[in-house]
Amino acid sequence: MRRIETEIVVIAAGPSGLAAAAQAAENGARVVVLEKNSTVGGAANMGMGPLGIGTRQQKSMMVDISVERAFKMFMEYTHWRVDATLVKRYFENSANTITWLEEMGVQFAGAYKYFPKSEQTWHIVAVNGGIGRNGGAIMNKAIMEYAREHGVEFYLETPAQRILTDGQGKVCAVIGRGPEGEETEFRCKAVVVATGGAGDNPEMIKERTGYSYKEDMFNFAIPGLKGDGIRMACEAGAATTNMTVEMIYILPHSDTGPDSVPAVLMQPNLMVNQLGKRFINEEEMQNNTFTGNAIAIQKGRVGYSIIDSTILKGYKRNGLDVINFVHDPDDVSDFDEVVEDYILQGNPDIIKADSIEELAEKLGIVPEALLDTVDEYNDMCDRSDELFFKNKTYMKPVVKAPFYAGCFRPSAYGTLGGIKINDRAEVLDKEWLPVPGLYAAGTDTCTIYGDSYMFLLPGNTMGYCLNTGRFAGESAAEYVRAEE
Repeated sequence: MRRIETEIVVIAAGPSGLAAAAQAAENGARVVVLEKNSTVGGAANMGMGPLGIGTRQQKSMMVDISVERAFKMFMEYTHWRVDATLVKRYFENSANTITWLEEMGVQFAGAYKYFPKSEQTWHIVAVNGGIGRNGGAIMNKAIMEYAREHGVEFYLETPAQRILTDGQGKVCAVIGRGPEGEETEFRCKAVVVATGGAGDNPEMIKERTGYSYKEDMFNFAIPGLKGDGIRMACEAGAATTNMTVEMIYILPHSDTGPDSVPAVLMQPNLMVNQLGKRFINEEEMQNNTFTGNAIAIQKGRVGYSIIDSTILKGYKRNGLDVINFVHDPDDVSDFDEVVEDYILQGNPDIIKADSIEELAEKLGIVPEALLDTVDEYNDMCDRSDELFFKNKTYMKPVVKAPFYAGCFRPSAYGTLGGIKINDRAEVLDKEWLPVPGLYAAGTDTCTIYGDSYMFLLPGNTMGYCLNTGRFAGESAAEYVRAEE
């Protein structure tokens, strides 16, 4: 077996692994990165930017957000069932991380909200000088180039197989498998695990969260996110944590088509469950996590968003009521055409009907139940929402055919949690003691949201990945120096 000597091995090159490698090298350590894919960045290449608090961008845009306010808001949201010290350190370092990225050449379009009720913490990476999707790929490339300038060696298409420890339980090597299947032993003093969770491992998701992939959970399954790092860390002595999903909601068979359909059907109109009953203040539909949570506890884990032709006509003429960065089409005039095309294709999640009774039958709802709900809702549109107190601005009656419904189901950007760490990104064993030389960062470790992703402070996952990656790199470099 070939042997390569280094000081730190970083397993995987998503944003947390890249940040760990760059920070460790900046601090003087010799670093090797093993990445199973042919490119770096992972799922974050589809992202748009990280969270920052107290940044230059926010100050220039007169955004009133501080670490203290964000921390208090976050801890109240999570009921303090999270590592407060880690949250505080993450928030305190987030502005410095934005500056760190800028020094690498990353440009930001500014600090933005994801949806109206969220805070302005999402630092969108500029794409061609403006706002665009996939800015995460630009950021990841910049970190990789910076890491290489500081001597980091990247081994692509070389997945890590296992972490080795010596007789004293200290990390001493990582076994990697190259593109031709050849194994290499990377001798080292420290390892950083940053493999991005288990979004592409239906068995682990079922075992750890209870959801069944493509049955009641339609999460993004980024190829390669198998939970390998969680497995390897546990084999090396790590304690496990609860695993959750970064909950959102989608139209499963329509999420890659034109934006007009999801954009219209995600507006705060009438939403019912399989019993034909409302179950959410639809004003909260702008928050993916809240709505995904609400749908996930309904019968069949599905929610039906319903509009009529008058509501649709209003959106075509005046624009949408609520917009976000993901679904923000310039206009929705193609809605009818796209719906008809979906129906011809047999899309089970897009329904059109000439009456409420027909709509109910197509959705599998008892017609009388849906009729009662629609009548009650329409009456409240003339007064106020006496059930869930929805803002009257969004109370639009459902009266004129044709009627449309979208069948929304739980989804997730990926999994969260699995490896227990402290605020230094040291991996802890079952006695809460650091495993010597073992560190972890990113979504493999992310339990700071409790049971629900904190969408009110957008950019949180990418921000957590970058900052905990830096913590891991800094701590690993310090450990290596102490071991000399």
